[in-house]
This record gives sequence, C-alpha cells and structure tokens, in this order.
Amino acid sequence: MSKMTAAITGVQGYLPDNIVTNDDLAKVVDTSDEWILTRTGISERRIMKDGASSDMAAEAVKGLLAKKGLSPLDIELVIVATVTPDFPFPSTANVVCDKVGMTNAWGFDLKAACSGFIFALQTGAKFIEAGTHKRVIVVGVDKMSSIIDYQDRTTCVIFGDGAGAVLLEPNEEGNGIIDAILRTDGSGRKYLIQPAGGSENPPTIQTVEDRMHYVKQEGKAVFKFAVTNMAEVSAEIMEKNNLTSENVDWLVPHQANLRIIDATAQRMGLPKEKVMINIQRYGNTTAGTLPLCLWDWESQLKKGDNIILSAFGGGFTWGAIYLKWAYNS
Repeated sequence: MSKMTAAITGVQGYLPDNIVTNDDLAKVVDTSDEWILTRTGISERRIMKDGASSDMAAEAVKGLLAKKGLSPLDIELVIVATVTPDFPFPSTANVVCDKVGMTNAWGFDLKAACSGFIFALQTGAKFIEAGTHKRVIVVGVDKMSSIIDYQDRTTCVIFGDGAGAVLLEPNEEGNGIIDAILRTDGSGRKYLIQPAGGSENPPTIQTVEDRMHYVKQEGKAVFKFAVTNMAEVSAEIMEKNNLTSENVDWLVPHQANLRIIDATAQRMGLPKEKVMINIQRYGNTTAGTLPLCLWDWESQLKKGDNIILSAFGGGFTWGAIYLKWAYNS
C-alpha cells in the first residue's frame, strides 16, 4: 500500500461575465492592443462589476460541490488564497463557508500573492496527509480590479478577476501531491506591493490621495526575478524527482506574462503543447490563475499524468508543486 497523499479529485472555476478588451483599456489609458499583446500576451480579461472575492469563490465552490455530488456539510476545511479579501477580517474563507452553507468546515485565508494557490494547496495537503481531514477545498481567488489603478497603464493592463477551487481527498494509489518547493524573499516587497491599508501605512486621507492603496510595481525588476526564479524552481523540482521533459505531461504556470511562461517551459525543455496557457483570455488573476488553468484543461488530463504547477508572486514568493493527476474526467 502506498503512503497516503492528498489528491485533487475535482476542479471548478468561476469568471465574471464582463469582458474588457485591450481596445477597451486604450480608451481609458495611453495604451493599445498591440502594446499590451506584445509585452504580456493578454488580449482580454474579466472584470467583476459588482460583488466581492467571496462571491466569485462561492460560485466556484458551489459548482465544485455540484460536480462532485457533495453536500456543503461534507467539507471539513476551506483555505482561500487571496490578496483581495472582502475585509481585513473576518477571513474570506469564513465568508465563503457562510455563503455556501459549509457549516461543518473551518477555514482561513492565505496571502502569498500570485503564489497563493500553490502555498494553499501544499498547506491543505498536510491536513489530508496527517489523517485529520478527508475533504479540503482550496480556493484561489482575486478581484484584482479592486486594487488596480486604472490611471497606471503598466499595471491596469495585466490583471483580471476570477476564481478557481479544487477538492483535496486522500489517495493511496500513488497519485496526488508528491513534492513541493516553496520559497520567499521579503526584500522583494519594494518591487511589487500594495503600500497602504496595513499597519505600516494605515488608511488616511493622504494615503488615498497618494493612490497608495493600489498595486505598485517595478516591472523590469519583477520580470527579471520572475523569469529566473520560476524557471529555476521548476527545473529543480524536476531534477529532485527524476523527471525529464519526456515524462512531464503538463506544466501549469502562473499566468503573469507570456514571456515568463515561455522562459519557464524552455528551461524545463517542454514543448508548447505541454504548457497550459490562457493568459490571452483572462489576464493575470493572481491566486486564480493555476486552478483556472486546471479547470480549462480538466478534460484533457489523465489519471497518472505528471503535472508541475509553478508560480511567482509579489513579496517575493515563488515555488513549484509536483503532482500526479488522480482521475479521468
């Protein structure tokens, strides 16, 4: 009998209906479809007009439960990865549990920016592996439009809103989460940060006037760190687990920038046919990108597929997870 692992047994996404194209943004800031597309690979993104992160997360979770034929009461733990919580407190996980009716579950939020989903996935897996929980839902959700400055053409073109949720359950067949390498470097916070709203810079009239509650990014520095670290950690987890470009079936990369994705795939020796890319349609949904990729490609995944999830986020945070897919759709 294999040791117990935590396996993804279901995935579901949710995207707002409102589509904002590059041409739409060109009416708001000094940019163009060609400028955005060549630098990021993004053509359009979804923007939520009304509602909060918990609303998108709740819809993804409801869809997941319906797909799996589960009651909300069957869920024991909910972990929500987000940098756009509904409130400083209570946690968005708490709100999602209430909106979905998961009254038997406890939960918490995890904040690791664009790496949030893999950090939360590894955290949730430990509750399964410990034998204390049998059904854990991990959500990646962000309403990035709520913290993006639509006067800043360097950031507003990148981000979109969306949510994805996965169900983790015990597996003794050798499938599930096999290994993870997670990293942080807080010195990178100066390059990608939301400066105000926390205890260092509490909200004041001045912080609002100075537009400090929006995401601030030094694009060149972030790009350099992301290309290097996301590619290296992906190659590292392959080497650690004796994987090659031939037996890796899929790379699920964070959808921040097409050039970063291409660099990561190249470092791993993977052809484009093995790389999940939907950045052109959704933009960077931060913690939502990885589960949304899994949702989009779910029908193509086969039991036993070797999959590597890789991400890089503000702060800095980065990492990779190696998992074996646990079911056929």
